[in-house]
Amino acid sequence: MSKKLAQVAALFENNFPQRILVVDDNRIVRQANLDLLARAGYDVDGVKDGAEGWDALQVKHYDLVLTDNSMPRMTGIELIEKLRSSTQTVPIIMATGFLPIFELSRKPWLVPDAAMTVPFSNEDLLATIAKVLKHRKP
Repeated sequence: MSKKLAQVAALFENNFPQRILVVDDNRIVRQANLDLLARAGYDVDGVKDGAEGWDALQVKHYDLVLTDNSMPRMTGIELIEKLRSSTQTVPIIMATGFLPIFELSRKPWLVPDAAMTVPFSNEDLLATIAKVLKHRKP
C-alpha cells in the first residue's frame, strides 16, 4: 500500500466509527452487546443467527464480527467457514458459552481471531475487540 493511500485509510478509519456485526440468537445478550458497543462508539448491527449474519455480510461492510456459536439455521463455526471460503477477510470474535474445541482442532483454519467463553466482563469484551481491530489485516 502506498504511503498516500495508507494516510487516507488512516484518516477514514479515525473519522468514522468501526462497524461491528453482532450475531447471537439470544435476544437479551444480542441487545446488551449492541448497547455496550454503541455506547463505546461503534456502529453496530445485530442479527439472530449465522444465516442472517451471512446475509448481512453480503450487503454491508463490517470491520469485525462478534458471534455466538450455538445458533439455529447456521452456527458460528458454519458462519466462519463460509467467511473463510469467501474473499472476505473480516476478523471474527467468537463469544460463546461453549467453544467447539474438537471441531476447531480438526479444522484449524476456522479458528476465530479471538475467542471468549461466558461469563466475561464488558471491559474484557471491549478490550478484546480493540485488540483484534488493532491487529486486523488491511
